[in-house]
Amino acid sequence: MNETNKEQSWIPLIIVALASFIIALDATFMNVSIAQVVADLHTDVSTIQATMSFYTLITAAFMMLSAKLQDIVGKKKLFLIGTALYGIGTFTAAISSSSTMLFIGWAVIEGVAGALMMPATVSIISGTYHGEKRTFALAIIGVMGAIAAAIGPLFGGVMTTFLSWKYGFASELIIVIIILLLQSKIPSFPPTESKKDLDITGTIISLIGLVLLVYGILLLTNDFNTSIGVIIVGIIALVGFVWFELRRKRSGKVPLLDIELLKDKNLSVGTLILLLAYLSMGGALFAISLFLQSVLQLNAFDTGLTTLPLTIGLLIFALMAPSLSVKLGHRKLMAIGCIIAIVGCMLLSTQFRLHTSMLNLLPGMFIMGAGLGFAMALSVDIAIINVPPEGQNGASGITSTSQSLGESMGTAIIGIILILGVFGGISHAVDVYAPEYSGNETFELEAYESFQTVSSINDIQSDPTVVGIVDIILQDTMAFVMQITAIIMAIVLILTLLLEDKKIKK
Repeated sequence: MNETNKEQSWIPLIIVALASFIIALDATFMNVSIAQVVADLHTDVSTIQATMSFYTLITAAFMMLSAKLQDIVGKKKLFLIGTALYGIGTFTAAISSSSTMLFIGWAVIEGVAGALMMPATVSIISGTYHGEKRTFALAIIGVMGAIAAAIGPLFGGVMTTFLSWKYGFASELIIVIIILLLQSKIPSFPPTESKKDLDITGTIISLIGLVLLVYGILLLTNDFNTSIGVIIVGIIALVGFVWFELRRKRSGKVPLLDIELLKDKNLSVGTLILLLAYLSMGGALFAISLFLQSVLQLNAFDTGLTTLPLTIGLLIFALMAPSLSVKLGHRKLMAIGCIIAIVGCMLLSTQFRLHTSMLNLLPGMFIMGAGLGFAMALSVDIAIINVPPEGQNGASGITSTSQSLGESMGTAIIGIILILGVFGGISHAVDVYAPEYSGNETFELEAYESFQTVSSINDIQSDPTVVGIVDIILQDTMAFVMQITAIIMAIVLILTLLLEDKKIKK
């Protein structure tokens, strides 16, 4: 494909967007299928949850190595190797007859494959398109993961309810085959380095640091003290990685990651924006889905339908963002998006009750999605807009790792916030219904343990007092979650104002 044709065709975008979609979908659609997987494979919930966690862990851990391999192997070739490997993994998962087979296919093979593909999706787009077309293409790639996360429960619900969770993996295999059939439409990018340039020591240190960091994050809701220790060790390892890479470059050797890329304010700030935006979306979506399934007792399909307005808002506004950014600029439009998302969060914070319906949540979900659509669609483009061509592969690794970490952190951190919110709600409920026990920590702890036994509204209908108490706890808990999400988006808003805008040519 020559330069002119590749600029005119959107096929390369469609191909890499499909890849981004299935990688992100894999991390979400099985959440609603755990019970069925446990029954089919004769295993337990903790084993399947560990498999899901290891998929995220492995994908994040290999991201830096993948970014460097683009320079050595070539970004198109690496992308296709990852895609073929992903096909093997998803096929193995689809025909799994045991939890071990599922772990190997899904967590190990697909995890490594996803890591090989993700940085390449960004660098292929940045090398294929220019000007407003690049902004549009990166906007699609930027929100594809968010869209997949949002519709994951609906997709998983349909597969599990009407077919089997195995068909979810089979559907991904079909997409892999389509990508491989269309591979000739992706422009070729020759390697710029050789195998001898691979930084083995840096690779090992980065793997250790990222594995410990993500593992610690995933442990947060299960063993807080241990997780903090693991996170600290992971951060120390990553600090050591930065020191080693700087020293390696100064000695005239090729580093695994050129740390000096982060001197560019847009890349460093944009990377933090991506992390926080994905954390906000993933965490809020987790909390809302948990409320819908645990409190309102909605099935996977109805849960997906309820969260669909967020997906629609995200997609519509993401598609609008590139053309509007030509007139308003990235920074201003992203700031507007943050404000809209905050409004959506605050609107949602008032909507969670025992008798909440889908219609009650629809406006807030759509508004929040719309704001995230503006903010997330332009984040990758403005993060790498000043990075020179020779640094694009490294920059794509940084932004992809940031997104992956944000998604991992979202569920874990919001899980802790949910627990804190429940305690806050119990304190409020005690003040209202049992003021004589206000401030009594023992009584509140007993109330928390009793609240844990309430599985749905059906368990408490006969006791109006208990209904009132539980209603207050749920209101305060979900309000706290959405308020924290709004605060995170406010931080994103402040960070957005620090970015350097750049005129995008049509």
